[in-house]
Amino acid sequence: MSRIDELITELCPDGVEYKVLGDIATITRGGNFQKKDFTETGVPCIHYGQIYTRYGLFADRTITSISTEAAHKSKFASQNDIIMAVTSENVEDVCKSVAWLGSYDIAVSGHTAIIRHNQNPKYLSYYFHSSMFFTQKVKLAHGTKVIEVTPDKLKNILIPLPPLPVQREIVRILDNFTELTAELTAELTAELTVRKKQYEYYRDMLFNFDGQNDAAVEWFTLSQIADIGTGSSNTNEELEVGDYPFFVRSQEVRQKNTFEFDEIAIITSGDGVGVGKIFHYIEGKYALHQRAYRIHITDERILPRYYFYYMKSAFLSYIEKNSFRSSVTSIRRPMLNNFPVPAPSLKEQERIVAILDRFDALCNDLTSGLPAEIEARKKQYEYYRDRLLTFKEAIS
Repeated sequence: MSRIDELITELCPDGVEYKVLGDIATITRGGNFQKKDFTETGVPCIHYGQIYTRYGLFADRTITSISTEAAHKSKFASQNDIIMAVTSENVEDVCKSVAWLGSYDIAVSGHTAIIRHNQNPKYLSYYFHSSMFFTQKVKLAHGTKVIEVTPDKLKNILIPLPPLPVQREIVRILDNFTELTAELTAELTAELTVRKKQYEYYRDMLFNFDGQNDAAVEWFTLSQIADIGTGSSNTNEELEVGDYPFFVRSQEVRQKNTFEFDEIAIITSGDGVGVGKIFHYIEGKYALHQRAYRIHITDERILPRYYFYYMKSAFLSYIEKNSFRSSVTSIRRPMLNNFPVPAPSLKEQERIVAILDRFDALCNDLTSGLPAEIEARKKQYEYYRDRLLTFKEAIS
């Protein structure tokens, strides 16, 4: 019998008590400061967006500050409090949390909840990342462009509360498992980074047609070989589960129950931070954001998948050279129309596609290679975490 089983048998043989979060914690919003209030030195702070971009489960120091004046408008989390973002553009990030284990108070923004409780902070933070918590949280989320779970609604989430010695043992186990998983994932990720650099090198080499005679490679502008357009959907139309892929201005593919196009197409973002870096290849029915471009190859001399790989290789440098700004924030239609595309023979295009398909699977396919191994580690960790945090409920 494991140590955790011994503790459960000894301390809660008839099951574990469940309580709503509001019974064990006070939940308040943070204060009224914004990103524009950040300073190089000043009062330590965490803005809500940093919770899911810079911090993990636990934090004991901050890398951001605000002015003293802005701090007067804020609220502070203390040691052992849990800070939880309660607004985001997607439901997955709305309730990501950080247990604040630092030795000083920290200012937090108004898009954040401060959870002050009487339990083991790491135990609660682990539970706040479990699938059981997520299932309850999704039902409380509301909004379209901005998703929100209000602090008042968080009070109604049900939490299993084993005795504190059991909580401490669960934390010990998960701390060790988290560290081991992080080490293994870091090693695999480093190897994957090397593979991706190798892939990009060979991809770009395959598309280097310098020195070939004009008969071997013909050049077209994109408008000569493709139908180019945008979608008509908005981000707030996405569904958690839908019948068709919905391409927006990010690498993440959303879902909808209606489609706008049924074709083979290459999708790229029309504006935003991913301009020139986001590409999708689709065969079949799909929906498209109104500021994303679809490129449907209509010329039989060009294989759509060949063009997809070529665009990934050459398009970013092309728009950077042809942009009037130092950083490209949006793609104008003439940029796409005039994009030059090389067309070697169909046999050569097929050879290039076969090589790059194999490389792409090794670097990006979640069903094979290193990505699959990294995904397996993540799923294994989540499975055992949820198992440890699942208890028989005591009958009162």
